[in-house]
Amino acid sequence: MTHKPLLATITATALIGAGPAMAADCPIQVGVLHSLSGSMAISETTLRDVVLMLVEQQNEKGGLLGCELEAVVVDPASDWPLFAELTRQLLTVNEVDVIFGAWTSVSRKALLPVLEELNGLMFYPVQYEGQESSRNVFYTGAAPNQQAIPALDYFLEELGVESFALLGTDYVYPRTTNAILEAYLLEQGIAPEDIFVNYTPFGHSDWSTIVSDVVALGAGGKQVGVISTINGDANIGFYTELAAQGVSADDIPVVAFSVGEEELSGLDTSRLVGHLAAWNYFMSADTPGNEEFIAAWHEFIGETNRVTNDPMEAHYIGFNMWVNAVEQAGTTDVDAVREAMWGQEFPNLTGGMAVMNANHHLSKPVLIGEIRADGQFDIISQTEEVPGEAWSPFLSDSATLTSDWQQLECGMFDTATETCVQLTSNY
Repeated sequence: MTHKPLLATITATALIGAGPAMAADCPIQVGVLHSLSGSMAISETTLRDVVLMLVEQQNEKGGLLGCELEAVVVDPASDWPLFAELTRQLLTVNEVDVIFGAWTSVSRKALLPVLEELNGLMFYPVQYEGQESSRNVFYTGAAPNQQAIPALDYFLEELGVESFALLGTDYVYPRTTNAILEAYLLEQGIAPEDIFVNYTPFGHSDWSTIVSDVVALGAGGKQVGVISTINGDANIGFYTELAAQGVSADDIPVVAFSVGEEELSGLDTSRLVGHLAAWNYFMSADTPGNEEFIAAWHEFIGETNRVTNDPMEAHYIGFNMWVNAVEQAGTTDVDAVREAMWGQEFPNLTGGMAVMNANHHLSKPVLIGEIRADGQFDIISQTEEVPGEAWSPFLSDSATLTSDWQQLECGMFDTATETCVQLTSNY
């Protein structure tokens, strides 16, 4: 089956047999809110494609509640305010029943007030900084305790890193994540002078000075490691400069939180062998479920060289949990589906079972992968399922906060005062 260009830009529909009348307006509209142009297209276009595949697969199974699914695709073009405008359009004009979308936290923060105002429902598939739990969002990517903290532990315990360069793109996800990581490193006894933090704008291309500064951190003989929260196509310039300066993983290992198979597919990875990434999924996972997923992806997209990656698995898990919750609720009504989502389980592609918790975050395994010459990853570490934490215990502002939408009906509950704090999207 070859992926049809028209479906990629407008809608994805399939004819299905007539089903029983259920509590849903037909067709069921699925909003797809991913950048297809601009700096984030390198990462987000594939997420648009995988949602189209999931919609098509569900229609081939007979649809949902007797209705076909229709994917309504829009392009926010890596323009953060446009995410909010298009969210409003999807909910009020297109009247979508659910949205799968966003990548950067700044885009999610931009659209969140609209989503909450109109009581929409969104599945967010990308690792992020935490410090949020909206009643209108299910976070299927990693929270810091499911990616960033385990990666630091690997650097400290396995690689003996003593001096840390925290390099990030200049927006909320890297800044908040690095605040958590810096607090964690200080708690682990790393001296402040051994923590170097630097931010660059989206699309940054001249990395020569920054890489030189990182190399200079090791002048005193300490082992240097880079924690990368660089996002989008800026990664191309960063990894190219590492190779140009002859920096190998043996010299200065890099662990990235936003670089996966898709980002590496456009690079010469032969000189990046040994650098690391921390995710909850890698394409190289050897399981029957992953083999089936990859085969279906290649058949749908019509290219056997197209890779899969972690946010694709997050959409795969989130989409199927949403389908099961809609069937359980017997309706696409947002409030009913939300309640049916708590406790939903669906198999991970790496083995084991993902569980949606009452804080709207998944329990998922943590994997660390090592870059291979072919652009894939050798999985060198994998944990059991780790429940995602909405609020970090390592920041003073959130150390006493928890989230529980099922029992406490609160996403920002202060355990010290036993009160529900008013949650704002700009926390």
